[in-house]
Order: sequence, then structure tokens, then C-alpha cells
Amino acid sequence: MLELRHLRSFLAIEETGSLARAAERLHLTQSALSHQIKALEHYYGTPLFLRSSKPLRLTAAGRKLLELAQRVLPLVARTDAELKRVAGGRAGRLHIAIECHACFEWLLPLLDRYREDWPEVEVDIRLGVSFDPIPALQAGEVDLVISSDPVAADDLAFEPLFDYQALLVLARDHALTAKDRVEAEDLAGETLITYPVQRRRLDVFTRFLQPAAVEPAAHRHAELTAIILQLVAARRGVAVLPDWVVREPVRQRRLSVRALGAEGLFGTLYAAVRCIDREAGYLAAFIALARRAGPARRSGPLSHDAGSRRRGTPRGGPSGRTRGAS
Repeated sequence: MLELRHLRSFLAIEETGSLARAAERLHLTQSALSHQIKALEHYYGTPLFLRSSKPLRLTAAGRKLLELAQRVLPLVARTDAELKRVAGGRAGRLHIAIECHACFEWLLPLLDRYREDWPEVEVDIRLGVSFDPIPALQAGEVDLVISSDPVAADDLAFEPLFDYQALLVLARDHALTAKDRVEAEDLAGETLITYPVQRRRLDVFTRFLQPAAVEPAAHRHAELTAIILQLVAARRGVAVLPDWVVREPVRQRRLSVRALGAEGLFGTLYAAVRCIDREAGYLAAFIALARRAGPARRSGPLSHDAGSRRRGTPRGGPSGRTRGAS
């Protein structure tokens, strides 16, 4: 049976021109190398070298094996090096699924920085709308999921990245800006603008409106954050977005924000990874960079009209869905 060692022997004999020098390069005795070649000739039933020539010359069959060695061995060497880099956490695949629409606002600049430090990692992004990211992560289809909704799974680890506050976004002259905070009943007459996400994945419904048995007057979708902000500014409705998304419009006095309820609506963003991969260097580096460069770390709190976390307010977790800002 043909093995890699046979191909390496053929390449060494061709490059050195003799069994003695090839054996020395391969750290074999000349007898062992000669026996290896004879066994291969016996296996194929044809001579592979013209032994009467000096230096040794290949037969037509021998040249076929040499051509194979010249094609295969460099590929094997490259793959071997790549696998060692992967095993050492220096290279790999980082396909990211995002459950949070608004995460594009901070993730894309973050990935630019990440690629500079980890150029050997294959990076891709998928938006978790047309598929369920968590089963895809467990099946190996993606490698990391940005989520605000951790689940109990023995094979997954949810690494916290940063906390955020979901805020009601209003036009500057909206009547609700007269209030320090808004209650669920205040949205009964409003058009609520959200990303195209199922209600069960929106905390503004599951944790704010539905517990109070309140339904907004209308509910419309917009794909992009910029469109949502434009619609709100044009008084076409109100929206609930994470604090990092509205920080700049509020600073520029283009929009206003108010806290949702007396306790506010808070959550935590997580990076979900498979437990068997969580120690990989390139994954750990991405999570560390996301924590350092996250919007909560780059910016201070919003103005006082956004509300502030009260002591003891629960954060998002397995029993408290926090995708209202997604």
C-alpha cells in the first residue's frame, strides 16, 4: 500500500541522486530504504528505478509516483502546519450568527480590528432570522452566536460581554417626553416600530407590554436601525432600542429617550460558543476584544432622562429574555 513515507523517499532519491544520500536525509539506513523501494516495486509488480544508471533514474512508473509526491507532499505540509496553528488557537474558523439586529452597530468595526490581529482566522457573519442560531451552533454550522437570551445546554457556554438598557425612543416633541419614564399603558395609543423579529423574541412585548395586558395601537417593521430612527424622528411611531444605538442621536438632540417602567428594562449581551471550543485562542481573543471594545465600555451613561438602573434590578438571564433591544 502506498504511504506518505514512500512519496517522501521518492522525492529524496530524486533530489539527491542516490540511495545513500537519500537515506541520510531521511534518517534511515541505506538497507532500510532499499527494502522500502523493493517492497513497493513488489506491490505494483513493476520496477520503479533504473538501477544500472548513475545517478539513479526513474522508470515511467517511478515518474508517476514522483509527480504524485511533488503534488501531494507540499499540500500535506501546508495542511499539517494549518492544523497545528488551529490546535494552538492561532488559526481557525469564526462564523458568527447574530440574534441582535442592532449589534451590527458595534460588531462590524470590532471585526475590522479583530482581523488585523488574527488574519489567519476565517470570519463570516450570518443574521439569525431565517434560521435558529443555537441549534446551528450545536451542529457546528456556526462557531459563535451573539445573543441576549442564554439557554441551558451542557454543550454550550454563554460568555457575558456587556450589559445594556433598552430605552423607548421618541421624537423630541413627542408628548411622552413630558414624563420621566413610561409605563406599558402609555404605549397603548402608539405605533411601535421593531425589527422584523417574532414577538416571542422581543422583550418589549414579553417583559413589558404583555405582563400588563397592553397592545400597541399598531406594530410595524423596519429592517435597518437607521430607518427606525428616521421613522421615529418623523413621528411615525416609537421604538425600543439598546442604549448604545441611540446614544449619538440623543447627544445630537435629534431624538429623546425614556426608561421603560420604574425599574427599567435591562439585559446582558452574550457570546455563545461550544464548550469544546471555548479555550481556543482565536475565540477567547474575540470575546476579550468584544468586552473591551463593547459600546457599554466606550461610552458613559445617557442623560438623566433615560432613567438609571435601580439597586437590585435583575439583569437578563435564562429566566428573563433580553432580546427587546434586538
